[in-house]
Amino acid sequence: MNYPNWIKDLESSSFSNGQPAVDQRPLVLAVDDNHDNLELMTQILDLFGCECVGAVDGYTALSAAVDRPPDLIVLDICLPDIDGIELVKRIKQHAELIHIPIVAITALAKTEDRDRILKAGCVEYLSKPFNIQDLETIIRHHLKYQQAVSG
Repeated sequence: MNYPNWIKDLESSSFSNGQPAVDQRPLVLAVDDNHDNLELMTQILDLFGCECVGAVDGYTALSAAVDRPPDLIVLDICLPDIDGIELVKRIKQHAELIHIPIVAITALAKTEDRDRILKAGCVEYLSKPFNIQDLETIIRHHLKYQQAVSG
C-alpha cells in the first residue's frame, strides 16, 4: 500500500528553524463501542496520515464533534446509548457539522440496512470485516473533497 502523500506535505511544511509545523493532518473522529475495534481503527487512520480522536458511544462522539469538528467521521452503527442512525441525525442538526462526511462501518450487512444507513446521511458504507484498501480509498476520496471545498 502507498501510505500517505500527506506526510510528505507535512515534512515540507516545517518552520525555517527546523521545528515541525502545527499538526495539519486531517482529523478523523472514529466511533466504536468495541475498544479493540477502536484501537485498530486509530492505528489504521494513523497509517493513512490522519489524526484520530476516538469515542466509544454516541453522546461522547457528538460532544467531541462539537468541541473540535473533524474532517471526517468513521462510525459504527450499533452503539450502546444512541444508535449510529440517531447520531447521524443529531450531527446533521448542527450547522457547523452538517458538511462533515460520515462513513458507516458496521456489522449490519443486509441491503435494507445499507439503504437505511445511506438514507440517514452517511456518504459511504462498509460492512465488517472491511477491506483496508477499500477503507483507504473511501477516506482519501472524502478528505480530498473536504480539502478542495475548504481550501
